[in-house]
Amino acid sequence: MKSAALLALLAILLFGDVRGQLSLGRCKCQDAGVRAVRPNRIERLEVLPPSPSCPNLEIIVTLKDNGGQKCLNPNSSFSKNYVKRAIKKRSAEIRA
Repeated sequence: MKSAALLALLAILLFGDVRGQLSLGRCKCQDAGVRAVRPNRIERLEVLPPSPSCPNLEIIVTLKDNGGQKCLNPNSSFSKNYVKRAIKKRSAEIRA
């Protein structure tokens, strides 16, 4: 019984390790991204800094009403301003 549980745990750890290796070198955003999105449609914002697995700064927004995800162009003025406002809002919430 103990050996079966140990074998199952080992298989889970091995699968997780192999799966993590397969995702190396992949960026979530495959193109430059859109320049702007209506702010009232944005439900969630993710900013992914450059890393060993992806050299690009990635800004990903999740849209409301099951609108999916969009990559924002990190060089667009909309993206820069939206991220600044989100950081200000977040820091104000933390202080309160």
